Amino acid sequence: MAHDEAPPTAADTPGSSLAEDARLAYATLIAYSRANTTWCRRGSFEDAGGVLTFAGGSWLPVNCNGAFPTNDTVSAEEVIARADQFFARRKRGYTIKIRDTGQDAKLEALCQEKGLVLFGDPFPEMICRSPFPDVASPDGVDIRLVTDEAGVADFGAVNADAYAVYGMPPEVFTDSFDEPAHALADENLAMLVAYQGATPVAAALTYLSDGIASLQWVGTVAASRQLGLGKVITQAITNVAFERGAASVTLQASEMGEPVYLKLGYETLYRYVNYCRWEAPTI
Repeated sequence: MAHDEAPPTAADTPGSSLAEDARLAYATLIAYSRANTTWCRRGSFEDAGGVLTFAGGSWLPVNCNGAFPTNDTVSAEEVIARADQFFARRKRGYTIKIRDTGQDAKLEALCQEKGLVLFGDPFPEMICRSPFPDVASPDGVDIRLVTDEAGVADFGAVNADAYAVYGMPPEVFTDSFDEPAHALADENLAMLVAYQGATPVAAALTYLSDGIASLQWVGTVAASRQLGLGKVITQAITNVAFERGAASVTLQASEMGEPVYLKLGYETLYRYVNYCRWEAPTI
């Protein structure tokens, strides 16, 4: 049985401004997922037949490997068939994100029929419409734009620590950014790292596509979580996105991050659930 659907909102109404925000947020996540495959040695993607399939640097099915329908006319059968073919060749599992707007109802039903497993709780796609004034770092904390490979390594080290609380293997970040020169050369990507003295303690990135930005991998090391750095690094990276031309900034929130983003003024557009094929498909 499908997960409980949220009641209809303005974001579900074709032609509404919220519906357009929701469409663009989804498209930007797809663009980020495609681009992320170019920042790592083992990354690859196929974008054909109305389906994006992407394999990141890590084997991890959640976040790093997945499939998206890229238009509203592609069938659920085509999405899963292309995903199974793509990941069978790469000997990996993968994830399909299902929106609670009703657009993905057929795809969700087929995920269940084909043996993909619901993983985790629903999580929100959120949006910010304007930059934050007067972002101030705690005393002794310096937020820097990543401009070299050492900064990319610090970004990965922060998030390896930060996401360990969710059981994420630390090598996910090493493997996902093991072509740092490619990441640094991507004009649509910007990364921030906050330092306490010489120690990296918080990090985040933004990716710009079609005038909308996606925030990803916002994290704070466990030892520094009482300093309010989650709020500060989110405000700072959001402002970087606006400075680079974003009309709005979007993100997918973790359970820990959602209350922070809501207090900052981010709004929820809709929610996702993840359906995972943990083992590589056999065809």
